[in-house]
Amino acid sequence: MKVLFVEPPKVLWFVMGEYMPPPLGILQLAAYLESKNDKWDISVLDCQAEGLGWTKLERYLEQAEADVVVASALATCNTYTILRTLEIAKKVNPEVKTVVGGQHFTALADESLKMYPEIDFIIRGEGEETLNDLVRNLDQKLPLSGVKGLSFRHGTEIIHNPPRPLLENLDDLPFPGYHLVEEHMDKYHFKMMAYSGAGYALVEASRGCPHKCTFCSQWQHWQGKWRPKSPGRIADEMEHIYNEYGVSFLWLTDDNLGLGSRTSALCDELISRGISQDISWFLQARSDDIVRNQDILPKMRKAGNYWIMAGLERHDSTALIDYHKGIKASDAKLSMDLLKENDIFSQATLITGDRRDSHESIQELRDFVNYVDPDIAIFMILTPFPGTPLYEAAVKQGWLEDDNWANFDMVHAVMPTQHLSTTEVQEELYQCYRSFYGSMKRRVSGLFSRNKFKRQTYRYMAGQGLMQSFRDMYQI
Repeated sequence: MKVLFVEPPKVLWFVMGEYMPPPLGILQLAAYLESKNDKWDISVLDCQAEGLGWTKLERYLEQAEADVVVASALATCNTYTILRTLEIAKKVNPEVKTVVGGQHFTALADESLKMYPEIDFIIRGEGEETLNDLVRNLDQKLPLSGVKGLSFRHGTEIIHNPPRPLLENLDDLPFPGYHLVEEHMDKYHFKMMAYSGAGYALVEASRGCPHKCTFCSQWQHWQGKWRPKSPGRIADEMEHIYNEYGVSFLWLTDDNLGLGSRTSALCDELISRGISQDISWFLQARSDDIVRNQDILPKMRKAGNYWIMAGLERHDSTALIDYHKGIKASDAKLSMDLLKENDIFSQATLITGDRRDSHESIQELRDFVNYVDPDIAIFMILTPFPGTPLYEAAVKQGWLEDDNWANFDMVHAVMPTQHLSTTEVQEELYQCYRSFYGSMKRRVSGLFSRNKFKRQTYRYMAGQGLMQSFRDMYQI
C-alpha cells in the first residue's frame, strides 16, 4: 500500500511575511502510519518547499502511482487548493483513494461529500487512528463500516460512521515525521521571527482548549477537551528537532498551552538538558494566564522563550463576553508590560468587524491598542469559520455576503456589521494597521530596541512594505 501525503501549492498569508512552515499535520499522520505498519510505503510531498506548481504536481502524481492520497487541510481558506489537488490525483488515476480531514471538512463532512466528488473519504476529528484503520482496511479489502470517525460514500448514500473517542495519552504518539522532509528542513522559515540560519519547526504540546470562544473552531473540533503532553515529552521533541535537524527556532502551536506548573516544568527540563541557551521558542497565551502566572516569566525567558502572542481581541467587555473569551480588557496592558519587563517580545492579536462595530468603536479599538502598546499588533477581521457558534449564527441570520472559502482568511470581510459594509470593514482594517505601524516613534523605537526580536522584526517589516500590501490587496 503506497500512501502519499501532499501539502498543496497555496498562497501564504502575507501578513506573516516570508513564511514557510513545515506541514506539521501530515507529518504527524505519516509518522503514525509508519509506526503501525513498516510495510506501507509512506511519503510526503511538500509543494511549498519543493516549489511545485499545479503542472509539476500533476507530473509528480503521475510518477508516484500512489494508492492513497491524503491532502493537508490546515485552514478553511485553503479548501480550494485541497480540492484541486484531489482533482488532479483523480485525473491521473481515477482509482486512487483520496482523503481529507481537519476542522473545515469535519464540520462540513456531509456537505463536502455531496458537493465534491473528488473526495472519497473524510476523517472527522482526531486523525491518527482513523486514518490508520482506513488504510489498513483498504489494504486488506475489509469493510469500512467499523472505522470510527470516517465519512464516505456508499453508492449514492453518504455514510457517517460513529465518532471516534480521543486518544487517551498523547505522549504515546511518535515524533512528527520530519525525516520525511529532511532534505527541505533548511527551506522552512519565518523570517519576521527567526534569525537567519535558525531554521523553523513546529511543536504540538497539547490539543484542544478548555475555553469555548464563539469564533474558534479548535475547541469544538477537539470535543471541548484540553489534553497536554507531559513536559518531558515536549522537551524530548524539542531536543530531537534541535539535535537532528539543527533547528533552533520552535513554535509551540497550541491554541492554549497555559502558563502554569506544566510550563514551569517544561522550562526546568530545557534548562537541565543544557539546550535553553541554544534554542528560541514562541507560544500563544491568554492575557489572564500571563498576569496570573507572572512569577514564572523569568524562568520562561531563561529557558529560551523569547516571544509570546496574546489574543487580547477587544477593548470592550461586551464583545469579550459575547465571544465567551473569559478575559478582561483591563488585563491587557498589564500582560504586555509584564512580558516587556522580562525581555519577552509581546505580540497582541485584535479583532475588527464585530457585529456591533462602527467607525467609532474601531477607533476606540485603535486607541486601546496604542495605549496597551504591545511590541507588535496583528489585526484580524472576525470570520465565521465552519464548526463555530459564530458560523451557525451567521448562516441562520443571513449575515454572510461571501461564500468563497478562499476569503475566509481573516483579512477579507465576508460579512458586514450592523453599521459597516464589508468594504468599510476592509478599510477599517487597513486604518488599524496604519494607526499602529504608522507611528514614527514606534517604528524608531522598534528599529533600535534592546530586544533582539523586536529589533529584527521592525527592521524586517520596514523592508517588506506591509502597508502597501494591504493597500494593493483592497485597492484602497
